[in-house]
Amino acid sequence: MNALNDIPFDSLSPTDYANVMPRCQFIDHSIQPLLSPTPRVSGPAFTVQLTPGDHLMMHVAIYQAPPGSIIVVDGVNCDFAVAGGNVCAVAQQRGIKGFVVNGVIRDVEEVREMGFAVFAKGVFPVPGGKNHLLPLNQPIQCGGVKVAPGDIIVADVEGIAVLPSAQAEQIFDKANQKAQKEQQMTLEQWRANHEQRIAEAVAKAQKNVAQ
Repeated sequence: MNALNDIPFDSLSPTDYANVMPRCQFIDHSIQPLLSPTPRVSGPAFTVQLTPGDHLMMHVAIYQAPPGSIIVVDGVNCDFAVAGGNVCAVAQQRGIKGFVVNGVIRDVEEVREMGFAVFAKGVFPVPGGKNHLLPLNQPIQCGGVKVAPGDIIVADVEGIAVLPSAQAEQIFDKANQKAQKEQQMTLEQWRANHEQRIAEAVAKAQKNVAQ
């Protein structure tokens, strides 16, 4: 059994992970949640590479991705929708937690009614073709981030974090410790600490200017 399955990655927001991970592990903000309110979802990535204008492998992926996973898709461009209401419904029935799409989808009202979490660049009504076979669950680029199969995705209204699977447990522990520490601070304590750090940063910046 994968030990990562026992870790509550979705107990933390991408903002918490942003305190301990570099910018390069966060998918570009152009990929936005299409649900409102936006549920936080987390799970291992099942990756899909498409070719421009073709979404055959997306249709294959909804039957191969394991329950609990998040399908992460490089749709290459936004000229054609890579998924619609029925594709999302089947994925939801199979226990897939959501889609992260570098591209666009359609039937967004249906998707919202079923409460399926989709993060994408937008909505477009015209579907792509179903002609090109490509291997599934290989490393891809999505929103400027390299996503490997099994990397942990954490997505909500704040953004989309990609935790490399080999470091995911350590990243969670570090982010959780920092979040717990901050939650235990009063606003007055936070302000005093913050004010001191800002004063030190200003002094350092002034010294750099003087040099």
